[in-house]
Amino acid sequence: MTATPLPPGTSATDVTRSGPNETFVLNLGPQHPATHGVLRVKMTMEGEYIVRAEPVCGYIHRMQEKMGENRTYAQYLPNTSRIDYLSAMQYTHAFVGAVERGLKLQVPPRAEYIRVITSELNRISSHLVWWGAFLLDLGGFTPLLYAFDDREKILDLLEGICGARLTYCYYRIGGLYNDVDDQFLNGTRAFVKHMRPRLKMYKDLVTDNIILRKRLIDIGPISPELCRKYGACGPVIRGSGIAYDVRRAEPYSVYPEFDFKIPTFTEGDSMARYLVRMGEIAQSLNIIEQALDKLPAGPVMADKVPRVLKLPVGDYCYAVEAARGRLLVRIVSDGKEIPYRVKLRTPCLSNLSLFEEASRGMLLADALALMGSLDLVIPDIDR
Repeated sequence: MTATPLPPGTSATDVTRSGPNETFVLNLGPQHPATHGVLRVKMTMEGEYIVRAEPVCGYIHRMQEKMGENRTYAQYLPNTSRIDYLSAMQYTHAFVGAVERGLKLQVPPRAEYIRVITSELNRISSHLVWWGAFLLDLGGFTPLLYAFDDREKILDLLEGICGARLTYCYYRIGGLYNDVDDQFLNGTRAFVKHMRPRLKMYKDLVTDNIILRKRLIDIGPISPELCRKYGACGPVIRGSGIAYDVRRAEPYSVYPEFDFKIPTFTEGDSMARYLVRMGEIAQSLNIIEQALDKLPAGPVMADKVPRVLKLPVGDYCYAVEAARGRLLVRIVSDGKEIPYRVKLRTPCLSNLSLFEEASRGMLLADALALMGSLDLVIPDIDR
């Protein structure tokens, strides 16, 4: 079918309603490189313009919340890193934080500082994966190699303290699995020193590239009202000018002790969301450096952590700022060893929900740029 160019000032929806032009349905996924997982988007097209894009979820649903109601608190810990495998540290942090809040455990300061260091390293590695994969979606292969080269250094550091390179289970209820050594601390400082010049190189190579700017500027605008309508969070809302970050809005751990900025841009387009994440990498480096300088001595596990964990009867919540936005873990306890209810409020589902409305009337190629700028992890949606 030959695509007919739309008249200036009209959308694909306008043409479909007012004229005899045919539409057809295009299935994007559930197995397609641009979906970064088994996500299906049922697209009604008018030529190359989108009339409607309907996300269809459930192709990798694993009942993570239900599994939380069939395991003890300690047994469920490894599950948390499988929800968003690129942001595993923060997801484990949210779960142990909710349990610690219920048990009123006082986590040692050294453990909290190390949690911040490892969480921010994980945030950088997650953003590097997004950066390389996003540019690959747009047709650029070389940045992926640079991104994975830098990410490899983070994986080596985290592997040295917990033995894993992706699905970490390093945090424990009451503290950490073990303490960090000088090799980790020195290696982290070396990484911070290495990464700052790389960000300058990323800017020269990619961010200021006219081809990338033409593909992203004014493409996929998302208004603050649309963000609020669908409950979007993370870099998506900060790219629309809303400076909401859980680390500041709902302070947790020892984040209030650090000086860092919340990158925000008011343009609301795909370029703004790109710039937010690049700014967040720089801010994470600042946080890590401050945490290393202030790292206190002492134990990394709380005293008198019960061998058998039973939360008092009640409802407990804990929110963190994961790489893709606000993650809230809610635990309802009836006083037994196994939670009565586990509820996960993850960022990717709400961020995906606005795609249908935001993509109307867009070219298919531009809609893929919009989808990539949302940074979706499908197991985070099909939880």
